[in-house]
Amino acid sequence: MRSTINNTVEFVKEKLEGAEAGHDWFHIERVWKLAGKIAETEDCDKDVVELSALLHDIADPKFHNGDETIAPKISRAFLEKQNVPHETIDKVLFVIENISFKNRGQLQEKPSIELQIVQDADRIDAIGAIGIARTFNFGGFKNNLMYDPAMEPNLNMSKEEYKKSKGTTINHFYEKLLLLKDLMNTDKGRELAEERHNYMLNFLDQFYKEWNVD
Repeated sequence: MRSTINNTVEFVKEKLEGAEAGHDWFHIERVWKLAGKIAETEDCDKDVVELSALLHDIADPKFHNGDETIAPKISRAFLEKQNVPHETIDKVLFVIENISFKNRGQLQEKPSIELQIVQDADRIDAIGAIGIARTFNFGGFKNNLMYDPAMEPNLNMSKEEYKKSKGTTINHFYEKLLLLKDLMNTDKGRELAEERHNYMLNFLDQFYKEWNVD
C-alpha cells in the first residue's frame, strides 16, 4: 500500500498544480500529516485515513460550480487504476463525500472513525494562524470585503445559502471557523483545536482595535 500512497501523493500534486493557495497541495499535505497524528490515537484503518486525506480536496466543489460528484469520480477512477480493494475505495469515497462543513447534519449513518479523523484534520487546518491566512487568501480570491460593520454574520444559512454566500471574510470566522472547535470528533482533534481557536479570538480582538483605530 505504501507505493499506492506515494502514487497518490504524485497524482494529487499534479492535479492541484496552480490551485488557489488555500486549497493547494500544501493544504493537502498538512491535512495528511494532521490526520496521521490523530490516527495514532485511534483504532482505525490507516490506509483509508491516508488516502482520504490525500484525495479529500481533489476537486473541491467550490471551484467546480458546486458540483459534489466530481471528486468521488476522479478518486474512484484513480484508486481502481491502483488496484485498491473495492472495500477500501468505498470507505475512502465515504469520507470524501461527507467531510465538508456545509454537509454537516446530513449524514444518515454513523460516521466512520476514518471520516472523523480526516474531518478533524481538515477542520484543524481551517483554524489558527494557517486558518486565518487561508481565509483571507480565499476572500481575496473571491474579491470579498474584509469587513463591513454594517453586515452581520448569518448563523442560520442553509447549505445552498452557505455555498452562495458573499459575506465578508471576518463574518466567515463567526459563520464557520469559530464553530469548528466544538465540532471536533476525536480527543486529539479537540486538543489540537484548542490553541488554534484561542489564537483566532486574539486575532479578532486585535483586528477590531486596529479597524476602529483604538
